[in-house]
Amino acid sequence: MKLIRDLLKDYRFAVAFGIVCLILLLAILSAFSPYDPRKAYQTPRGLPPSWQHPLGTTWLGQDVFWQLTFAVRNSLTIAIIASIISRLIAIIVGVLAGYKGGVVDRVLMSIGDSTLTLPIFVVLVLVSLVLRQWVRELVNLGLLLAFFAWAWDARVIRSQVLSLREREFTFTSVLSGMGSFKLIFKQYLPFLLPVVFTTLINNMSWAIGMEMTLSYLGLGIDPSIPTLGTMIQMAIYRQAIFLGLWWWIFSPIAAAVLLFVALYWLSLSLSEYLDPRARMQRIGGKQ
Repeated sequence: MKLIRDLLKDYRFAVAFGIVCLILLLAILSAFSPYDPRKAYQTPRGLPPSWQHPLGTTWLGQDVFWQLTFAVRNSLTIAIIASIISRLIAIIVGVLAGYKGGVVDRVLMSIGDSTLTLPIFVVLVLVSLVLRQWVRELVNLGLLLAFFAWAWDARVIRSQVLSLREREFTFTSVLSGMGSFKLIFKQYLPFLLPVVFTTLINNMSWAIGMEMTLSYLGLGIDPSIPTLGTMIQMAIYRQAIFLGLWWWIFSPIAAAVLLFVALYWLSLSLSEYLDPRARMQRIGGKQ
């Protein structure tokens, strides 16, 4: 509770936390939807927002509010899969490369640098074209994005470990007989947490944005599966603006913008709070 109270003193975290809670509530509400998200013509077509349909209906006879709940849930699913798996890879590669050094460092960083030199968006488009049926599943798209999202963050973690390895407490711990795993977990992890959490949240934003881009190009998941990207793509394809159905395209765009802003502010506030140097400054300021 103290952690939450301290974080809520930062207006950025307070606003972002409220937005994230709202987004998560939408995702949870998808479990109570009275409509099948894959079926069309379940409601009257093209109705404006009303009490019965808070965000109106689409030209395909789908309730926009309930479609948005599924879209948020599915986009978050892709983002969470991509960010968690890529963080695990980045932590393992970064810590091993930084702590072991030598041949291990050169090999792992060569693999990471090779990934960094690739034009990721172009490669994702090509892979999506080649593996069109495989990418149409939520989990598979998340795995594909995770494969291209670890390299830079692994290099950042490696640089942190290289710095920590030269600190006095590392030599003291090694001389006292502390094992490598225990040293990394107890001594290095507090310094790595800000990087891990910041890159985790930033990677979620990147994954959501990439899913929206691929879906807009028709290269993402199955268009019948609602995501923020497929909702926007379908609204544009069905000419929602020309038909005057502004709520159809505005709803997923507004949700995406709010989510991007919330994730960015969460990243900033958590990074500052978890940074050991900033924490020492806060403690010193209170004394």
